[in-house]
Amino acid sequence: MSAPPSILILSAHPDLAHSRVTRAMLSAAHGTPNVRVRDLYALYPDYAIDTHAEQEALRDAELLVWLHPMHWYGMPALMKLWVDEVLSVGFAYGQTGHALHGKDLWLVTSTGGSAHSYSPGGYNRHPVGDFLLPYAQTAALCGMRFLPPLVLHGAQKASAEQVQAHAQAFLEGLRALPEWCERQPEPAQEAVPDDERPVREEGAPV
Repeated sequence: MSAPPSILILSAHPDLAHSRVTRAMLSAAHGTPNVRVRDLYALYPDYAIDTHAEQEALRDAELLVWLHPMHWYGMPALMKLWVDEVLSVGFAYGQTGHALHGKDLWLVTSTGGSAHSYSPGGYNRHPVGDFLLPYAQTAALCGMRFLPPLVLHGAQKASAEQVQAHAQAFLEGLRALPEWCERQPEPAQEAVPDDERPVREEGAPV
């Protein structure tokens, strides 16, 4: 019998102590033997990310989970900094950057706005998927399969039962690996010419 896939959860909640949803998700995943959790705000309260440690943590993971609330239609500040510094050319993308190729990326998130607010008739004017295009393209650039996101809308007003159901769906998704990942399209990796990236003074891509 093959070993269960290795799962790495990157949790990025700026105020986890007062979170309902993210804490429920982490509690649901707690004790799952093939799951590792890295709480970015606990690890890097000064925002000084250890890029090497983060890249090493990624190497063995078959599924990478980004767990965070939506902030202004995107990821919290430390999560964005993590993307900027950890998913570097030569590691995650570019001519020699294939460390993440073939892995799966799953966004698990929550919004303050209702499902209706994320529609052409709502105050956000667009479906939530429109705001997630940078996530999908990041996955494509790194050769990862972008799995269908798990989104809880209206998190601030969600009942305890709704939060628990969201956490249970998360846990079931983790347990169903790799079968449900394999039903998604096989990932490719976009080619990025090195001369289109910033360079250091000595000429090496950064």
